[in-house]
Amino acid sequence: MCGIVGIIDSTSRETKEHLLRRMLCLIRHRGPDSFGIYLNERVGLGSARLSILDLAGGDQPIHNEDKTVWIVYNGEVFNYPDLRVELERAGHRFYTKTDTEILVHLYEDMGPELLSKLNGQFAFAVWDSREQVLMLARDRMGIRPLFYHLENGRLLFGSEIKTIFADPSIHRELDVRTLSDIFTCWSPLGDATAFKGIRQILPGHYALYRNGRLETRPYWKLSFAGDGHSEHPFETNREEVSALLHDATKIRLRADVPVGAYLSGGLDSTYVTALVKKHFNNRLRTFSVSFSDERFDEAPFQLKAVDALQTDHRMIRCTDKDIGETLPKVVWHTEVPMTRTAPVPLFMLSGLVRENNFKVVLTGEGSDEIFAGYDIFKEDRVRRFWAREPESTLRPLLLRRLYPDIFSSDTGRAGAFLTGFFKKGLSRVGSRVYSHLIRWENTAQIKTFFSDGLLAQSGTVEEFVDRYTATLPEEYTRWDPLSRAQYTEIAIFLSNYLLSSQGDRVAMGHSVEGRFPFLDYRVVEFACSLPPQHRLNVLKDKYILRKAAHGLIPPELALRPKQPYRAPISRCFMGSQAPDYVEELLSPESLKETGYFNADKVSRLVEKCRKQEGALLSERENMAVIGIISTQLLDHHFIRRFSPGTIAEGDNVKISSGGH
Repeated sequence: MCGIVGIIDSTSRETKEHLLRRMLCLIRHRGPDSFGIYLNERVGLGSARLSILDLAGGDQPIHNEDKTVWIVYNGEVFNYPDLRVELERAGHRFYTKTDTEILVHLYEDMGPELLSKLNGQFAFAVWDSREQVLMLARDRMGIRPLFYHLENGRLLFGSEIKTIFADPSIHRELDVRTLSDIFTCWSPLGDATAFKGIRQILPGHYALYRNGRLETRPYWKLSFAGDGHSEHPFETNREEVSALLHDATKIRLRADVPVGAYLSGGLDSTYVTALVKKHFNNRLRTFSVSFSDERFDEAPFQLKAVDALQTDHRMIRCTDKDIGETLPKVVWHTEVPMTRTAPVPLFMLSGLVRENNFKVVLTGEGSDEIFAGYDIFKEDRVRRFWAREPESTLRPLLLRRLYPDIFSSDTGRAGAFLTGFFKKGLSRVGSRVYSHLIRWENTAQIKTFFSDGLLAQSGTVEEFVDRYTATLPEEYTRWDPLSRAQYTEIAIFLSNYLLSSQGDRVAMGHSVEGRFPFLDYRVVEFACSLPPQHRLNVLKDKYILRKAAHGLIPPELALRPKQPYRAPISRCFMGSQAPDYVEELLSPESLKETGYFNADKVSRLVEKCRKQEGALLSERENMAVIGIISTQLLDHHFIRRFSPGTIAEGDNVKISSGGH
């Protein structure tokens, strides 16, 4: 795992080297083990390496036999041993033992078609000096990031946006439409980022830069076109799920360093951990985060899993104070406003992993998306059933199955409120985004804290929906409603938030690589082909996965209802232990200077928080608190006080050059 950067322009080699050093300095955390640079008259490529395979001989950039093709690469190709055998039989000669060099030789033989051969998580750049073409590519699910800026034929790219801002000529400004999107659906939409002029290569896409132009093309698309058409009985599909996950986990243990695992106490991470412990690594080290606030704490379930699986476990405890104090670092790494604090404890968790001298961990991320584990999928099913008889008093009682704690309230007010919430827009079943629409409309209300100027420029929910639905595949409306809901969750949320702010960015902030067996493309494609009832059986989520887990993990964990991963919000910033920076960022003077938020409305929200210490704040108000603070921090880090350093001459930097 590494961080990569690059430039294509007409400046001198010396100028490009100076800028590449500045770019690499900003992602030192992604690859602290060594630095490498390739330069010629047109191109500069750079790599900050986190060595996991071929520790001694795998420094980048890496080239082919005649040094006409060069690569910088962030990620892992897990099926590289098989690919290497094929390439050696075809006559290719290798000078390293890395998976990186596999890509160079595959490119020689296949060009961009090489992507169809890869099973992995990656972002890379290949410079072909013969054809004068640069290829940028990203893995199918968007696990590893790749950003770029193109203006007047000049291209800069990097694993993180901050690398592009290392060039002082690049204008730095938050993008209003993206802010509006984040305050609607929690994440940027499509290839957008929080910054004007900065785009990202989409998951499952590659781009070719030639003669000053960048052309982007898909090589893989998520599809539920086969949903419900499987002719295999349930038991056969269950066995196939088990076999695929076994192999997906096995190949993700390939490394020349120890591999650990996250263990949250839920079904997904426990399943992966059990596979490793029972089949591949009897001395497995596991890691988890607990909370001082018992409302969010899953430590009892984590300890049950540890006891059952007998792993060598390490745990870190996260307090409200920790979240408040750590958020600025997290925003620096995530480079995006947030409407929840969940990335902060995961940043702390990766720090625990690194303190224990581990560089690689397996996680259970992705299971909820592909096997229908989220409540929003069950909500969609209940609401569609209710919409057939909207005046029914019995059908909405199914919501009790989803939220028994709320509906068991003595006063009944919470249950009545929830029923009223889910009845909004009940009849709009013809909407292509029916599953998510009420959530987006609810979240978008926090935009009332925008300043008048920002509010006037931000789009409506209807405009957001139009932009999103314009990207949907032609066959989308022919899919089952569950498949449509899953597609929307994956397309909007998975890569741009879950695998970014809660994945790559917070893990690599401490030089830790996360690996995701559930996001092996074979597992994803098979899950998407399953009949909907195998994924969500009536209201039983992840039905086939829970059956696959039978006998592998304790029943109480295999059948445990999902507890959404959440973390405290307002009390971390407004309580008696509030960090000093919050008062400065939320002062009327600071809010007016940045211009994103209405200072009077924010002041009233702050006062309410301080009086009640967040005890009675609504979910929407909590999202507003973290959204406002994280946006102000983003402005502080990247707009007003951005100052990149440079890799010193004395650092271990390998310089390669040649070609045109």
